[in-house]
Amino acid sequence: MGVLARHWERSKDGKVKCLLCPHFCVISEGKSGLCLIRKNVDGMLQQSAYAEPCSVSVDPIEKKPLYHFKPGSDILSVGTNGCNMHCRHCQNWHISTQETTRQSTTPEKLLHLSKSNSSIGIAYTYNEPLVWYEFVYDCAKVFRDSGQKNVLVTNGQINPDPLTELTPLIDAANVDLKGFTEEFYKNEGGFLESTKNTIEHMAKAGVHIEITNLLIPNLNDDEDTFEEMCRYISDISRDIPLHLSRYFPQYKSSQKVTTEKSLLNCMKIASKHLNYVFIGNASIPEKADTFCPGCNKKIIERTGYQTRCLTEENICPDCSHKLSVLF
Repeated sequence: MGVLARHWERSKDGKVKCLLCPHFCVISEGKSGLCLIRKNVDGMLQQSAYAEPCSVSVDPIEKKPLYHFKPGSDILSVGTNGCNMHCRHCQNWHISTQETTRQSTTPEKLLHLSKSNSSIGIAYTYNEPLVWYEFVYDCAKVFRDSGQKNVLVTNGQINPDPLTELTPLIDAANVDLKGFTEEFYKNEGGFLESTKNTIEHMAKAGVHIEITNLLIPNLNDDEDTFEEMCRYISDISRDIPLHLSRYFPQYKSSQKVTTEKSLLNCMKIASKHLNYVFIGNASIPEKADTFCPGCNKKIIERTGYQTRCLTEENICPDCSHKLSVLF
């Protein structure tokens, strides 16, 4: 379903210029931008996948991953085709790099589906939701008006104006901070500064932020650069949860699997600067659990996507340290 896109302008010779993300694609008639689903139709930019998800599921909130936002709850999760990066290790490349069969829906139908499944709201995920901007924006308004939550799982590649427009509708976000050099981002088809701006803007606006970093051997696991990234996050807030995700070969990448030793070493480095550091995609005892930064009491226990909260207050029952958990 095509609808007129937001954030674009006419260019020369019937072309259009998309202003949504830092690629600023100039798109010829009948063609699409880098993201696949923003297309020039009769000299106007259209969102060609509006209200057409290719994946709909009810997931544990921990799968996003969000560990400190409504732990133990379920959330309706939707995604479509397309992305504005081209990561060689993309785990969802089959929907992000090509257009697949999609189904038609409406925000109201998704709201009904969420409520009927005891979901706390909706997560825009699986592909890059920001390229689905028009539908995410409209759907987020419907869910916000109903009292349900809106969650973004995003690479953060968006320009300031559309980000400022969308942020008031978002309750929580997991932002994928893929590395901490512009060279690494350039190789993945993105811009480090754009992702940093998204994190900073949302955090300042009061959005609950968590960050994922996929550790890829020999590509983004340099210890000095990694520690610089952790200091950057800490300067925003020591309480931002950082998820260190274990890499497995995917799509066009054939790097070796991240070792447990590397994950644990990076966790040790990160923990010098951040109060909450987790390891994902690896079964290492207690490394996905939440502990009080004040006294090290276990607050939340996780086994896979099974979650057991040992308190439902954001104050440690032993030492009264304020916790960064939205129960």
